[in-house]
Amino acid sequence: MQNNQQVLGTEPIGKLLVKYSLPAIIGMMVNGLYNVVDRIFIGNMPGVGPLAITGLGVTMPIMTIMLAFGMLIGVGTATNISIRLGQGKKDEAEKLLGNAVTLALIVGLTIMVTGLVFGDQILQLFGASPDSLVYAKAYINVVLLGTVFNLIAFIFNSTIRGDGNPKLSATIMVVGCGLNIILDALFIFVFNMGIRGAAFATIIAQCITAFWGLTYYTKGKSNLKLRKKNLKLDKALVITIAAIGSAPFAMQLAASCVQVISNNALRTHGGDLAIGAMATINSIITMVGMPIIGISQGAQPIIGFNYGCEKYDRAEKTLKLATIAATLGLTIGWVVVQFFPEPIVSMFNRDANLVAISVDGIRKYLSMMPLIGMSMIGANYIQSIGNAKKAMFLSLLRQVLLLVPMMLILPKFLGLNGVWFAQPVADVISCIVTFLVVRKEVLSHRDKTDEAESVA
Repeated sequence: MQNNQQVLGTEPIGKLLVKYSLPAIIGMMVNGLYNVVDRIFIGNMPGVGPLAITGLGVTMPIMTIMLAFGMLIGVGTATNISIRLGQGKKDEAEKLLGNAVTLALIVGLTIMVTGLVFGDQILQLFGASPDSLVYAKAYINVVLLGTVFNLIAFIFNSTIRGDGNPKLSATIMVVGCGLNIILDALFIFVFNMGIRGAAFATIIAQCITAFWGLTYYTKGKSNLKLRKKNLKLDKALVITIAAIGSAPFAMQLAASCVQVISNNALRTHGGDLAIGAMATINSIITMVGMPIIGISQGAQPIIGFNYGCEKYDRAEKTLKLATIAATLGLTIGWVVVQFFPEPIVSMFNRDANLVAISVDGIRKYLSMMPLIGMSMIGANYIQSIGNAKKAMFLSLLRQVLLLVPMMLILPKFLGLNGVWFAQPVADVISCIVTFLVVRKEVLSHRDKTDEAESVA
């Protein structure tokens, strides 16, 4: 086994968590910036900003579906690779990598064709009005062309960290985002390409990050190699990837469903501007939440490797430190959005009505934000140890079993406020349930350790 995998089982957990989480946080922040930067530029387009950002908000469920498949394959592959490396099965880890690339090609092409053929019907179902549809189509039809590169870039970003090179993963993402920002400004304001320019900037940047990752696994100094023979799908490995990746996939797919329900509720109770406000709020959520996802992803190979080596105490310590870090980060984010919302919202658009709706919404929608850390890190821990069924339940709990009913019921009594308060209600309940599930799992691992020590 390579030395950079061995350290996962020997170095201090705090040091490892910083080493793996910091690049992951940077990577996720940069990944989130792809869409956030687009929204900032589009929202400030002269004359059409408010309506254009509403059109972009309508496309969010599609973007989330693309992310869902990226996480299905990427997280499922990365988790399994970490476990296989912990077990000393390098050949099987390389087969997983090859299968992931093939899956990305198949899924990416399927999403692209489906989106382009049925675009109008999908966007109208997702909350587009006649006024916002033209902007939604202009953006998403271009983005769909880059779906394969989007998925491959996300998968490589996940697996490169598990391969023991988190710094390169972050570097690739930073370069890609920087290019996206430059191209956004160039295409929108210099070449006057409008909302299409933002979409072209995004897919060009994603293409470059995807090819960079491909080069690393074919010609770089990677521990795992992408080999042609491993591109052939292996049914057992595909099932293994799907089993582990199904939890984050379900979470993102559920998020897409919630966005659809939310868009329609927002249009009913607040009109197009309310959808634009939610697009702004979701952009801010992205920037606050991405570091927490980064912490989760940084913890994943540490937990998976040590669990595979039966070092349960190290896996548990990683869980504790990651939860503390996530909660602290979310608390800081909560303070900022509660006390200084206007300057943040104004970055996306300066329309007075849109800013007012966004400020009111974000304070209510994110009122229980510090509790999300337990839900996210806890579900990630269950996923990282390979317990797919419990991880699936925890993922569905917050975004489906709780949030969807709240989105359907509360607006009937509270109107627009019902949309804003649905999320905090779901956050409180899911935090409590996740804590109880994770606590039971940790105690069972302690029992295994005690039994092993008593036998020895």
